[in-house]
Amino acid sequence: MNPLDRASVERAGYATGWENVRESTSENVFLFSARHKAEVVIRKLDDPKGAFLVCFHSGPSPVELNRSFAQRADGAYEVSGELELRNILWRAAQLSMSLPTQAADVYATKVADIEIAGFSGTEALRIVKQRIGQDLYREALMNYWGGACAVTGLAISELLRASHAKPWAKCDSDAERLDVFNGFLLAANLDALFDSGLISFDDQGSIMYSKKLQKRDLILFGMDQSKENKLRWLSSKHLMYLAWHRERVFQK
Repeated sequence: MNPLDRASVERAGYATGWENVRESTSENVFLFSARHKAEVVIRKLDDPKGAFLVCFHSGPSPVELNRSFAQRADGAYEVSGELELRNILWRAAQLSMSLPTQAADVYATKVADIEIAGFSGTEALRIVKQRIGQDLYREALMNYWGGACAVTGLAISELLRASHAKPWAKCDSDAERLDVFNGFLLAANLDALFDSGLISFDDQGSIMYSKKLQKRDLILFGMDQSKENKLRWLSSKHLMYLAWHRERVFQK
């Protein structure tokens, strides 16, 4: 890898959530970040298109990353040029900051710092803890869904809500409350319907409508029941939370 290629890789990493260089050799560049636990090794291939070989260590789940990028049999990813390199590094950083327990780990650290400051056992602490947790949960969902509604793809952050399938107050642990699979990033209208139990999702990700919703209601809510409205993707890890929502929240 020549100095120009190495500088290109480091620049791409800095811009996409891999701001630190652990090592840079004649063949590879090793990148990591203070914002997540993953590391990546990048090698320039002898290819006229300027291809790079990208290999993640302790990185995002291949199941999640493979929704957007094709993985080779050896576990690495081959991308053409700096733009594609930036795309895969950005998506991998998003996933690494949302999976699997990043939000819960950050939450535990922040809460411990507050308790040390002398707020332990107070109502103020409960309120602060909930606010911290909800902010972290939203950030995790924004990362996981790429800043876009899980159904419509709407990407205006002010109109997006972090929806729980199993509500905050009903969760058995902080890990459940902050689990990125316990809910979806939804446009505000869908969030209102999901939170109130007027819609849910089946195990294929398709929207289920409560019988309480009339056709006129759906039209007024901007929902076209004649079209297939479903989640952009669905992980197997969502299913237990969706089952809980259908059983306990959904108004059949």
